[in-house]
Amino acid sequence: MGAVIGDILPLAVGIAISPIPIIAAILMLLSPRARHTSVGFMGGWVLGIAVAVTVFTLLSTVLPDRDPDAAKPVTGVIQLLLGAGLLFLALRQWRSRPAPGDEPPLPKWMSGIDAMTAWRALGLGFLLAAVNPKNLLLGAAAGLAVGSARLDIGAVVLALVIFTLIAAASVAVPVIAYLVASDRMAAPLERLRGWLVHNNATVMAVLLVVIGVVLIGKGIGNF
Repeated sequence: MGAVIGDILPLAVGIAISPIPIIAAILMLLSPRARHTSVGFMGGWVLGIAVAVTVFTLLSTVLPDRDPDAAKPVTGVIQLLLGAGLLFLALRQWRSRPAPGDEPPLPKWMSGIDAMTAWRALGLGFLLAAVNPKNLLLGAAAGLAVGSARLDIGAVVLALVIFTLIAAASVAVPVIAYLVASDRMAAPLERLRGWLVHNNATVMAVLLVVIGVVLIGKGIGNF
């Protein structure tokens, strides 16, 4: 169990450090419908992460049982492919960095956040969590780590809950903090939004390189 938690923690952090969803949550918190849209978005974000990692965990259980000390070529190949996918995404992020002094463009859908309903925010949060290619790769790697460990059902549920809580924390914490102390959170949230907008690509590129290399190393170790 401890080894599985150690494997999924960096993957959960990889999802948590996702600047675009954090920026979207902050914009909702600064919008006229802050409480309704931000709570909906947070709910969709948590649900999307939980669904994705659970699906991949279930899929990974179909891998054949083997001696724990034996080679695991199927698992190794999957980890190599996931690691390579993360390195590819890291390259794309790095190449998309804005030039010094330029204002990085944000997704066009962010311009409609002020008019967004709670249900649309929930759907947006779910899509950003469960359909985003980076999150899918990280969720797949986490599901593979949990499902291939052959844990009992209680340990599997605990691992998935820990993964989901950590992965969702970067969106959940600002929303909860705003709900508790909205008057004091506006200025810090705006500063955080500005920093994330300008450093989005660099942060994600470095993070994806680190996690991708780790997955490739684990994949090689399974041969």
